[in-house]
This record gives sequence, structure tokens and C-alpha cells, in this order.
Amino acid sequence: MFGFGPATRVYVATGATDMRKGFNGLYGLVRDRLECDPASGHVFLFSNARRNRLKLVVYDGSGLWVCAKKLDGGRFRWPGTDSALKKIVLSHEELAMLLGGIDLAQTQRRKWFRKSPIEEPTESLETA
Repeated sequence: MFGFGPATRVYVATGATDMRKGFNGLYGLVRDRLECDPASGHVFLFSNARRNRLKLVVYDGSGLWVCAKKLDGGRFRWPGTDSALKKIVLSHEELAMLLGGIDLAQTQRRKWFRKSPIEEPTESLETA
């Protein structure tokens, strides 16, 4: 498994994705559907409609990684079935639980203090 730093966010695409998509197709989905920068170093997860396959996309600074998993039996319990949401953010622990087959709907997040990561600027600053 990859080692992600605390500033790395994990984004989950809520809808179904065509698992035939490769590097360029998933890059385009991150950019257009999730409205994120694919080269940001953040992790992006996609699943098919049956929820028995997933693809993880991450840029490591030198290239794009696309990792896939197909379950022999069972399904991933995919969070965020609300069609109004394009993406949701998971913690690193929630990612590990999702990949390990744990239903996130059956878990409860404890009220701990967590410093939120610095938001990426949406506008570029221009210097005069």
C-alpha cells in the first residue's frame, strides 16, 4: 500500500464509473467530474455500478498511478449514494477500512480535534 502524508486528501467519486477507463479517461474524470487537479497528489477512488471493482488514481510527482481491485465475491460498501454529491472526502483510516471490507455506514467517527488541511486556493494571486 502507498504511504500518504497527512496533507493528502482522499476523494471518492459517488457515482458509477466505467472501469474500462484507463489513465487518460480517469485523469479526465478527476478534472471534469470531480473538479480537482489530477496532478495535486491527492487520491481519487472510483467504483463500478456493481461495487465489486474499484480504481485508485494518484499522481506521485513523476507520473500517474492507476491501481485496480476486483473482488472475487462480495461488494464494496461505497459511501455517498446521494446523487447530488459528486465526491466525498475520506480520512486515511476510512480509506483503509473501505479497502478492508468494512462498512463505513456502520462505524461512528469520534469527536476528536483534527486540524483541517489548508484549502487549495481557487483563484491565482496576481502580483503587480
